Amino acid sequence: MTQASAIRKPGTPLRKRHRFNSRMTRIVLLISFLFFFGRLIYSSIGAWHHHQDKVQQQQTQQQSSLSISPADRE
Repeated sequence: MTQASAIRKPGTPLRKRHRFNSRMTRIVLLISFLFFFGRLIYSSIGAWHHHQDKVQQQQTQQQSSLSISPADRE
């Protein structure tokens, strides 16, 4: 008995095993893509909130610098 025949089940052709491996590869790639897509959405939402906070902070700084009258600066 050779090592190759001991590994695979008797009566199952190699092509069928290859087809199963290809299917599993597709499933793993699909799950990986879903994780990647989810992380992309999560990070883009976080970046948008961070951007909005920075814009709001800059606007409040500009308003506070404009609200100082010339008499207060001297």
